[in-house]
Amino acid sequence: MATTTNKTAKEGKSLLGAVLFKYMPFWPLFIFSAIACLFAAWFYLRTTAPQYEINASIMLKEEKESRNEDVINSFNQVDGKKVVDNEIEILKSKALMMDVVKNLALYANFFESHDMVPKSAYTTSPIMLEAVNPDKLTVVPKVEFRYDAKDSLVVIGANKYPLNKPVATPWGEFRFRLNENQLSQPVKPLFFSLTTVRNAASGLLASFRTTAPSKLTTVITLKIKDTDPHRGEDILNELIAVYNKANLAEKNRLASSASDFIEQRLAVVEQELNDIEKRAQQYKATRGAVDISTQGQLFLKNITETDQKVADVSNQLSVLNEVEKYVKSKESGGDGGVVPSTVGLKDPTMSTLVTKLYDEELNYEKLKKTTGENNPVLTSIRDRINKMKPSILESIQTQRSSLEASKTNLQSTNNAYLGQLQSIPQKERELIDINRQQAIKSNLYAFLLQKKTESDLTLKSNLQDTRIVDRAQSTPEPVSPKGKLIYLVSLIFALALPAGIISGKEMLNRKVMYRHEIENLTNAPIIGEISLDKSKDPLVIQEGKRTFIAEQFRRMRTSIGYVGGSSGKKRILITSTLSGEGKSFVALNLAQSIALTDKKVVLVEFDLANPSLSKKLNVTYEIGASNYLWGEKEPEDIIKRTAINENLFFLPAGPLPENPTELLMSDRVKDLLKYLDDVFDVVVIDSAPASLLTDAYVLSPLCDLTLYVVKHKYTPKAFLERLDEDNSGNQLRNMRIVFNGIRSRGFTKNGYGYGYGYGYIHNTAYGKAKKK
Repeated sequence: MATTTNKTAKEGKSLLGAVLFKYMPFWPLFIFSAIACLFAAWFYLRTTAPQYEINASIMLKEEKESRNEDVINSFNQVDGKKVVDNEIEILKSKALMMDVVKNLALYANFFESHDMVPKSAYTTSPIMLEAVNPDKLTVVPKVEFRYDAKDSLVVIGANKYPLNKPVATPWGEFRFRLNENQLSQPVKPLFFSLTTVRNAASGLLASFRTTAPSKLTTVITLKIKDTDPHRGEDILNELIAVYNKANLAEKNRLASSASDFIEQRLAVVEQELNDIEKRAQQYKATRGAVDISTQGQLFLKNITETDQKVADVSNQLSVLNEVEKYVKSKESGGDGGVVPSTVGLKDPTMSTLVTKLYDEELNYEKLKKTTGENNPVLTSIRDRINKMKPSILESIQTQRSSLEASKTNLQSTNNAYLGQLQSIPQKERELIDINRQQAIKSNLYAFLLQKKTESDLTLKSNLQDTRIVDRAQSTPEPVSPKGKLIYLVSLIFALALPAGIISGKEMLNRKVMYRHEIENLTNAPIIGEISLDKSKDPLVIQEGKRTFIAEQFRRMRTSIGYVGGSSGKKRILITSTLSGEGKSFVALNLAQSIALTDKKVVLVEFDLANPSLSKKLNVTYEIGASNYLWGEKEPEDIIKRTAINENLFFLPAGPLPENPTELLMSDRVKDLLKYLDDVFDVVVIDSAPASLLTDAYVLSPLCDLTLYVVKHKYTPKAFLERLDEDNSGNQLRNMRIVFNGIRSRGFTKNGYGYGYGYGYIHNTAYGKAKKK
């Protein structure tokens, strides 16, 4: 358990160390980024108006059946959750919000001029304006004004406008009036801006939200964000009022249409009843018929009841025809008019189906104004409508067949009674017929009159469908922008931005940057690391000179002592990937470092394609290694003592041959190296780059150690990726990597602990796994 805890603590420290190592050298960049981001956050907070959140909630009442249940049925036939969803969409409609904008004159916004950002003057402006025709407004960004309280005039430029009168301005016709919402006096100059009603409604809807807290309730929460809490409260309260007004108007329209339908039928029946009463009076006066026999009264009673039933059936058939006409007109895409009354139908199912169809059509038309054609809610309602219509038509056909059969039976029975009345005297029979018709019309008139009264009562007693649970109320403090959060985010961004730039730049760099990259790309061990020398002096190590780079060469010299044979005689080959990686620089200074240990060292310039050691030693020799390989000279003729150290000798390249590789493959190379072994302690060979010529692969088997120079930010990673693969065929003997030209990271100076310990040569444990 203790071991696990210690391991976790070490990993935490290692991770922290890796982060510090990677980014600490760039600390001025992080400081600058933090200052810039914090200033940007401060500027944003100063130039952004604070937003308050205003909340209100309403509850949809469960609609009960009205008094005239055959005319206006309940809405609770539809699923409750769907009703809430529909009302939410209606509340978010642009039509309602445009009404709010017009009612509150929100197309004109008043501000106080401040240095950074204008401040809302909804509660400080002494006046407000109303457009005579709000739908024809144009966008006006800024109109400065002042109010002359003494003369009750609004001064705009050189023009003065009175209050409470329509006045013509360059921006349209307006009416200025006192601001009922003024709570305090303005402290800065005032101005107002104008926008269109549509744009104002769109802006309010962008910050408006409606939600249902639970699927089990019919409560709807309304939220809006505004720079002025008082204006936000007025907007929500007005929205609720406009919503209730629209709902109440729709209910009144439905009740009024039903009442008009019954009234029309009532006028027709009343006229028919008057005609029958006049006929009865005239018949009694002309025929002297005052009373009828008991048998005639009995027949009259039976026939009257039968005729009343026939009339009832006929009335139901008439209603069914009206319903069928309404459904079919809707089915064909027509308007269909107002839903017909189902008064007189005995089957309550038909009334329910027609009401449900009308409700669905009503919801569909409402949502169609505010949502797209492919809205899921709209599609669901349309599917239910299409499924409902066939059911209604089928029910109509079934009831019609039943009613027509019933009517036939009743007429047959009535005909039987009429046959028996043939025995009654003609005068009495005619009087009975008149009385029968009078009774039927009287009953029908009484029935319609009762329904008319109920319908009128329903129209007068219509109430709002919603109850205000909480009136609009603003938060005491702004909800955005949140200062602490903005500063925190800006600080995080200030750290993330330079870190991302640094990491991205290093990730996109295809050159070798880190020591661990070398270890991941090749199996060859790194024997030394050489920092970048900015002095441009090819010889950085001298006797008595103790510099950081000189110590690096001494450390590499010590490491080389543990590689190779134990005889003390060593042949060291130095090569690289490309020209310019510093292999000749490494060869010269390594040879000088070994010579300082009182060992005789010879530096062989075997880069016969592009030799550079002679230039670094500032010497020129006409003869060299190529002359020996051609058989023109002996080793004693071409080996020269250097001026920098009595133990350091130099074997120049000589004239450049046309075929250097073939020349190095001759047996005279082995003889020369054997001779050098006999005379010198260490032989240091500078060869051509291994990726350009095969010279290094020819000479490496003849040497004890091969130093492969990799230069920081110069050697492409792609060459190191192929190094092990190339080395598997033509092996470089005892290959070791020298990481040369290491630069300091970030803004640190070159030196141990920054350019070295915290530099690119740091071997982090968080790199890729070493290549196998």
